[in-house]
Amino acid sequence: MQTRPNILIIMVDQANGTLFPDGPAPFLHTPHLDALAARSVRFAHTYTASPLCAPARASFMSGQLPSRTRVYDNAAEFCSDIPTFAHHLRRAGYATTLSGKMHFVGPDQLHGFEERLTTDIYPADFGWTPDYTRPGERIDWWYHNLGSVTGAGVAEISNQMEYDDEVAYHATRKLYDLSRRSDDRPWCLTVSFTHPHDPYVARRKFWDLYEGCAELEPKVPAFDLAAHDAQSRRILESCDIENFDIQPAHIRRARQGYFANISYLDEKIGEILDVLERGRMAEDTIVVFVSDHGDMLGERGLWFKMSFFDGSARVPLMISAPGWEAGRVDTPVSTLDVTPTLAVLAGIDISTLARWTDGVDLAPIAKGAPRPPVPVEYAAEASIAPLVCLRDGRYKIMLCDADPPLLYDLEADPQELVNLANDPAHADTLARLTELAMARWDLGAFDAAVRESQARRWVVYEALRNGAYFPWDYQPLQRASERYMRNHMDLNTLEESQRYPRGE
Repeated sequence: MQTRPNILIIMVDQANGTLFPDGPAPFLHTPHLDALAARSVRFAHTYTASPLCAPARASFMSGQLPSRTRVYDNAAEFCSDIPTFAHHLRRAGYATTLSGKMHFVGPDQLHGFEERLTTDIYPADFGWTPDYTRPGERIDWWYHNLGSVTGAGVAEISNQMEYDDEVAYHATRKLYDLSRRSDDRPWCLTVSFTHPHDPYVARRKFWDLYEGCAELEPKVPAFDLAAHDAQSRRILESCDIENFDIQPAHIRRARQGYFANISYLDEKIGEILDVLERGRMAEDTIVVFVSDHGDMLGERGLWFKMSFFDGSARVPLMISAPGWEAGRVDTPVSTLDVTPTLAVLAGIDISTLARWTDGVDLAPIAKGAPRPPVPVEYAAEASIAPLVCLRDGRYKIMLCDADPPLLYDLEADPQELVNLANDPAHADTLARLTELAMARWDLGAFDAAVRESQARRWVVYEALRNGAYFPWDYQPLQRASERYMRNHMDLNTLEESQRYPRGE
């Protein structure tokens, strides 16, 4: 093995971590992810830093909570001066490349990546900014609605399929380039797909895999809006529930499309891992599989994300690394932990990262060491004030200045149906976890910072859409004059250098 390992990060979007209790659940048709799980450390209780795309991804890349990155929602700028794992690795001599989605908002569309192979699937400007001054008002042109559920079904091409087909193509092409060994640096390639994110539309070959599947029914059926907690009511209202009549057939079809798209991703991941193997790089490469956040998938009537319940906030995380013994780890961990973990695996002194991350190195956790309580934050659409959460052992607490507290015992109540916050038998647990949370967060200051950020962005966005519009969306560079054969190249040298393996 070379001195420092290569790193392949495979990120998916909106993958529910409860479907990956120990690698993929047995009912999922995922032969390639099954094989990866068999050789990986599988962190069964991994939580996102925030259950929404842009905040989750900025936190994943930086190892910092949204309250530090200031990426509170899907239209908040990820500032260029925040170090990411791409910066840390590149500074240490790694070649860093991104193929796919990372939902960067702002003019910096690289954030430490030396090369970006595709554009993003979502806009990079401030247009999706929520507004805490108008609580309960839907911003209809971009808010989620339940049309993703009623419109679930089969298609052979869609906006998202077109994107992920392109992501996989560029990722495999990049791996072929890396296999030629024209650059002797270790590399980090991040491949980030947009599936299985809704809409729940899938190709027939994958859809048919789940005909009659027993998992098409949620474990907890929908119940009356009034019986939900305050944040869940806000989520349902933000999804325009009053204007949709969600029938059992809609639920089954949406879940079938979602499962089908996990199998679609598995095929793409298999293509990538196959090129890694045929390029003779597999033994020298760490493989990380992770999602940004989950999807409630109709459990208790909720869909998509924006919630601290496990379907939304819990994600799969599997790491296959030299010297790591495959197996399941039940200690709750965070996507914040990936950045310091990669740094240590790459030989970077973790003490130099301590000030830059809210995460911890997962290597000791994989061997049985404890981890401090796992923090989660949310301050975007469907909220009226920042919400915070801690997962500590078997307990999860959810707090917001606008709402009563929620406390769950996930060992006794994995579906999170019994709020223990008012149970005298759990008063000590409530007090202890509340004290831990208040030591970490000043919710008043958090709320003020979010409101100020939103107000600034509303002014800037409206200004920038007047007159000439210059988009921040990433434009991939295509240097056609440097591809294939050109007359400033030596044909013999070209043919030999572009062949791998050589001499066989």
